[in-house]
Amino acid sequence: MNKIFTILFLTFCSLSVSAQQFSQYNTGTLYDSFENPSQRSFIPDSSRAVAFNFFVPNFDANLYLTGHIQRPLKSRAFASPAFYNTSSLRIGQNALNHFNANANAYAIMLKFFTSLNGNVEMGFSAQTRVESRGLATDESVAFLDGPSNFAYNNYDNIFNDHYMIQMYDQLSYTYREQVNKQLSIGFKLSYLSGIQYDKIDVGQSSLQINRDPVDPNNDNADVYMQGRYYRSYVPGRLDGRDFLPTFRNPGAAISLGATFRTEDGILIQGNIKDLGFIHWNKRSTITDFDNTTNITDITSEHRDENIYNAVYALVRGNGVVTSFNTKTNAKAELSVSKSYWLDDEKTFRYFPTVVAQKEMFYPGFTGALVNSVQKNNLIATLTATYDDYKLFNIGAQIMVKSPNAEFFIGSERLVNTGRFTLAALNNTNQINHVGNYSGADVFLGFSLKFGRVIEHPMNSSYIPMGEKGFFGRLFGRIFKTDN
Repeated sequence: MNKIFTILFLTFCSLSVSAQQFSQYNTGTLYDSFENPSQRSFIPDSSRAVAFNFFVPNFDANLYLTGHIQRPLKSRAFASPAFYNTSSLRIGQNALNHFNANANAYAIMLKFFTSLNGNVEMGFSAQTRVESRGLATDESVAFLDGPSNFAYNNYDNIFNDHYMIQMYDQLSYTYREQVNKQLSIGFKLSYLSGIQYDKIDVGQSSLQINRDPVDPNNDNADVYMQGRYYRSYVPGRLDGRDFLPTFRNPGAAISLGATFRTEDGILIQGNIKDLGFIHWNKRSTITDFDNTTNITDITSEHRDENIYNAVYALVRGNGVVTSFNTKTNAKAELSVSKSYWLDDEKTFRYFPTVVAQKEMFYPGFTGALVNSVQKNNLIATLTATYDDYKLFNIGAQIMVKSPNAEFFIGSERLVNTGRFTLAALNNTNQINHVGNYSGADVFLGFSLKFGRVIEHPMNSSYIPMGEKGFFGRLFGRIFKTDN
């Protein structure tokens, strides 16, 4: 598979959100407590005092691709032999296709229960995030298959694409405290280390195809583009060493969360997640491109690579070497949940959660209904989500969870993940299928607890001496609740 397709498809998709993993809400897993900082992960008189993932990655990765370009990209990726099936494309209609790809992988999650007076928890984590989104026209993909898809020789503004990818490491400290019986508060402070940033915005474009009436092998094209390109500095080719945290591209982020339990047992949780920035170093470049390039050899089997090389040279141009700042994909969330026992013996528990999520710097809005049923150590979850792209999804999760061990696996896009998997296995029907979107989602997690058992003083041989936490002391002083 050549360079252009690798960049246009695999980079957009297989790297894939920060994506919130809705199925984890109110499960009390270690992953849940790092993503939702007011959520507890320890249960006094049941759990041990230290939780760790033992370097087993806990991750969430997702992607989706909408519009007419689903079929040609899937056929180019998965069909054998590979080719662009362009039958679904609409040339000259300014049709736009959305793509979105995110990943969030924790390499280290370590958390301690430090005090019974306030149920104080503190932890440290190391994770890597990928955020990618964009818009691509039908014609951008059709041109990779050569000039045969274009009935005319001249087109305007058919390559007005927008694309962004941001990768960074995140080293965090998290703190959670039960202020009183109803209110818990948590925060997560993070140092960010930028890995790579690329962003292209094309404002104007045109295509002129120069056809040779005698020999089609001599066909060529003039492509004009005007816009801006941001590119972070990476020493050499991107490799595994670049994914280690450094001070080359520093940044910071904060997450804040609060959970309130009403008198009738309703949990109301609010979060501001990963509100931050990254400062890309002074060896990065910003290019304002406004030029035309002539592309030859656009009918051979190497046409897509030739097109990529020519367009990439055009947008890079003579950029200005300078630093710049970018935002992280911060989110605001609000959820409401309540638990119900389904039998008199209290062996079956049902706890539904309604979640509303808004991306703070982008148009994205998602609503979710999370339905979880628990029997003993087994939890089954069914999730329904709907977003402002009018994409409806059904997800599922299976979790095995005891006070000191947990494992979960699932998908927020169950049906489409299955279809995408079949397409990757060269299923012709799924390769040619064009639905609301093509995409996939998968998440997985594992952690264990060890150390002493957290016990209350009345029935413990070990007497904890921890004091009330910071928020508890502050709350007591403000509302005069301290004795």
